[in-house]
Amino acid sequence: MTTAQTRPLLVELVTEELPPKALNTLGKAFAQGIHAVLEKHHLLADGNVTTDYATPRRLAVHLSHVLVQAPEQSFTEKLMPAKVGLTPDGQATPALVKKLESKGLGHLQPADLVSESDGKQDYLYAKGTAPGASLAESLQEALEAAIAGLPIPKVMRYQLDDGVTSVKFVRPAHHLLALHGTDVVPVATLGLTADRISNGHRFMGQATLSIQSADTWVQQLADEGRVIASFDDRRNAIAAQLASQAQALGGTIGTGPEVDALLDEVTALVEHPTVYAGQFDPKFLDVPAECLILTMRLNQKYFPLFEPATGKLTHRFLIVSNMQVNDPRHIVEGNERVVRPRLADAQFFFDTDRKATLESRVDSLANRVYHNKLGSQRERIERVRAIARHIAGCLGGNEAHADRAALLAKADLNSNMVGEFPELQGIVGAYYATADNEPVEVVTAIGEQYRIRLDAAVTAATLTSTILFIAERAETLVGIWGIGLVPSGERDPYGLRRAALGIISAFEQLAAGDYLGPGKPNQLSLRDLLDFTASTFGAHPLDAGTVNDVAGFIYERYRNQLGADHDRNVVDAVLELSPPLHEVQARVAACGTFAQMPEAQSLAAANKRITNLLKKADAVPETIDASRLSEPAEQALAAKIDQVSPKAQQQFAQGDFAGALSTLSETREAVDQFFADVMVMADDPAVRANRLALLGQLGRLMNQVADISRLAQ
Repeated sequence: MTTAQTRPLLVELVTEELPPKALNTLGKAFAQGIHAVLEKHHLLADGNVTTDYATPRRLAVHLSHVLVQAPEQSFTEKLMPAKVGLTPDGQATPALVKKLESKGLGHLQPADLVSESDGKQDYLYAKGTAPGASLAESLQEALEAAIAGLPIPKVMRYQLDDGVTSVKFVRPAHHLLALHGTDVVPVATLGLTADRISNGHRFMGQATLSIQSADTWVQQLADEGRVIASFDDRRNAIAAQLASQAQALGGTIGTGPEVDALLDEVTALVEHPTVYAGQFDPKFLDVPAECLILTMRLNQKYFPLFEPATGKLTHRFLIVSNMQVNDPRHIVEGNERVVRPRLADAQFFFDTDRKATLESRVDSLANRVYHNKLGSQRERIERVRAIARHIAGCLGGNEAHADRAALLAKADLNSNMVGEFPELQGIVGAYYATADNEPVEVVTAIGEQYRIRLDAAVTAATLTSTILFIAERAETLVGIWGIGLVPSGERDPYGLRRAALGIISAFEQLAAGDYLGPGKPNQLSLRDLLDFTASTFGAHPLDAGTVNDVAGFIYERYRNQLGADHDRNVVDAVLELSPPLHEVQARVAACGTFAQMPEAQSLAAANKRITNLLKKADAVPETIDASRLSEPAEQALAAKIDQVSPKAQQQFAQGDFAGALSTLSETREAVDQFFADVMVMADDPAVRANRLALLGQLGRLMNQVADISRLAQ
């Protein structure tokens, strides 16, 4: 295909300011929508590169190799059975005529059609070539499809200049540009007709630009319009300027998802970014750093600076401006004036809150409704306290600390600071608990209660935190589920899925910290936890079956989580037994290893057969009568079970699940020989019962770690 047959295509939609948090997604979706339709119509030549662009006031796409007209396309249309479409003398029936017209093939005669058998009967087909699609028609379709497919957060309706027509879009659109090479493509949308006009920066560039060609648009926007069209280029430029300014000031902007999210957001707010440095009065550093950071990032879109060595917040911050000026004093001073009252408010809230202790705020939570079917936050606190004490007792933790942490955990909800910054729940409470001289373990528990999951082994210093973490999530799961608010589809307003995964992570980390495992007294189990939690609701009735349903829900969450990293059959084999949560990971690992052993498939198949036989039996004796073992194969199997059972059971009790399964593999030969030589369902009832008892004992031995029948292919 020659270069003369293809030209670059640019489509740009200029609008009012688009939602910043959705801008990058909108830009990519717009480009993908245009690309998909043009590709469908075979208008994209080999080597085409599609590039998306997005600025606060535009969505655009550049396609490097686009045809004016697609090549002729061969087609095959299956029409109808020949006996329906043709009369006995070979003429078209009315049904065939109508079908051809509906397909745009009304010019074809029966002689132009092909009859082919589909294996059952002869069908009529229309075959041939059709002219390729034109760019103008296809781009119109592409524009409409791309706009309709945008993941718009909220659509607005606005009136066009004619004062009559109204359209719906994310923001009012002002210009549509469509250039194929240097030629305008005649398309229209949202009341706009395409031309070659674009808009530059509101203040720094030319208001109106006449774009020469699809390939000059980016450079003309940059040179004449002072607009950096590429979202990624603007983001990289901002990141480089931030790093340079921070280094010059001896600081760092930090790392993490919050910084990345803010960088994305400011990229979507500016068309020509320039970074300036500001500062605030160092006295505000007496306010919790999280409050100051949240104010600057969330409200002002500033990047606070931290000391590189310690991570401590400094009194400096960086501003991403949409203006590049020689003397930025007015910009910097203006931003400093704006942030000062916000920081002053935070300081006032902090100072005012500390005049009352956390404990003094607890009783007022009786006036704050948790849920109308579950009572107030104060009632919830008492439930969580009871659950926390119970967990502490099971784990050998400090019950007094667990109780105190649960009592104070929600006390900051009525503070001025949390009223202004809801995102700081728990964090603010930890500061106030420190000021009240609460034990360090209690302070830590309050500050970490809103974590999504636990990702480090539990230690003595974090045990109280873990206890509160589990207690809150258990109370949420049982209470909210118990009043019928079960997650459905994507809807989970009370975060029950997140709570379930949080509990799973806590059990895993308790095992990692050696608080759960073989030989530990008073172990905490999921069932015991849920049963006790349900008992704390007292006057607030829960639906029957809540505990069973919640337990199943948690195991199902675990199944989905493990399924991403492990063989699904292995996961199902382990979870079929609903084992203790803290053992699941070890059992899955052991079962995964066992599944790769040559003995695994044979034993899994045998286990499946044993299960089916035992299900059909009316009653199976618990013990074996050795005197009735007459066949050599059943005698050999009984002897092998007697040999390996003590060792396998000891390994299982010690948590050596891999060892237990390895020991089990030693029974393979005896099991295979048994099923080859022995008729289990013998005519003699006593012999039959004895053989079933032997299989029952074998089945229990096999299924200690997992239901290995699930491994059968």
